[in-house]
Amino acid sequence: LKDIEFIDSYYYNKLEVTRFDSNLGKYVGYTEFGVKQANYWNSDPSIIGAMRAQREAYCLNNVGID
Repeated sequence: LKDIEFIDSYYYNKLEVTRFDSNLGKYVGYTEFGVKQANYWNSDPSIIGAMRAQREAYCLNNVGID
């Protein structure tokens, strides 16, 4: 169960702008705008806490279904 990863990606014009990676536990920006957004979201503990909880709520809860 440790290799399960939750990824939340944001795209604009087919280009990935920002991604939350549960293994890193933070947002990563891939464009200039995405880096700004990632820094903003990473500075808010409530957003990071909610996204870290999504791995448990979404991924680990559905492991046995597939």
